Amino acid sequence: MGITIENKTIDENNPVYIIAELSANHNQNQDLALKTIDAIKEAGADAVKLQTYRPETMTMDIDSPLFLTRPDSLWAGRKLYDLYKEAYTPWEWHPRLQEHTRDLGLHFFSSPFDRAAVDFLEDLNVPAYKIASLEIVDIPLIKYIAARKKPIIISTGVAEIEDIDLAIETCQKEGNENVALLKCTSAYPTPLNEVNLKTIPEMARKWQKTIGLSDHTMSLATPVAAVALGARIIEKHFIIDRSLGGPDSEFSLNKEEFKAMVDAVRQTEEILGTSTYTVTDKMKKAKVSVRSLYISKDLKKGDTLAEENIKSLRPNHGLHPKYYFELLGKRLKKDVRRGTPVSWDLIE
Repeated sequence: MGITIENKTIDENNPVYIIAELSANHNQNQDLALKTIDAIKEAGADAVKLQTYRPETMTMDIDSPLFLTRPDSLWAGRKLYDLYKEAYTPWEWHPRLQEHTRDLGLHFFSSPFDRAAVDFLEDLNVPAYKIASLEIVDIPLIKYIAARKKPIIISTGVAEIEDIDLAIETCQKEGNENVALLKCTSAYPTPLNEVNLKTIPEMARKWQKTIGLSDHTMSLATPVAAVALGARIIEKHFIIDRSLGGPDSEFSLNKEEFKAMVDAVRQTEEILGTSTYTVTDKMKKAKVSVRSLYISKDLKKGDTLAEENIKSLRPNHGLHPKYYFELLGKRLKKDVRRGTPVSWDLIE
């Protein structure tokens, strides 16, 4: 079920793979993009992800209501072309951003939005591809990417089941089984009641793929809960400072928030541990505090043990409480003081 990106295998036996989405959070400033990558490294991510497109490959520069953003979106009323022109990452930056990312020991890959972008990223020899949620229906693009035989991470934000089936089948027909799926809600930012993380284990069962989360909430609890439910990839938008603004600023985590998320995810992995009933060394030490049987009154030789003179108490120096009923009615073969742990050598 796992996928491998360069030196990292992503499955249930390895650490959760954390992707920082740079997206538009460079505000068309390359120095800011480079500083953001530095901050991504410091925050503990495994990978930096870009989006590779040009505005003319996303939409048409037409003054028409058909080419405006949705009225219920963060960008309501804007021309799609103008939004993408503001948000896109200049292609001439990619080599420098890639070099800087790799120098920091992070993976660098992107979401391409057309064949030219795939060819460009192939020239850069990226180790993996991401299919954005809204591109899951672009079967020709998925087919073209799958033919590169590299790992593919597919977001499912707007997908029906048949869309996911078709995307996976398209990859399989190209001989590419190296596919992971991300649970995603394409709402920016995502209301918590629309996240529906219980879908994650169902996705793993249904498609037998590595499952992750592309998260657009502002809650650190969301990725933690996703990991607890089996997510092995977490993708979040990253920004140095939301006050800088930009198209994606309102659903991006800053460095401190992202680092807190990474720390929480790593703690969650440690807490989840493995399925085991093994009593650890620390737990064995704690067993000294469990209950055992004690004499609760001063007694003489020949006295009979009864409910009023034998009790189950802490700590664990006497017989196991399971012998309580067996001991009732037994006689003592010596005098004993109150507080004496019950042992078989006291019994006739």
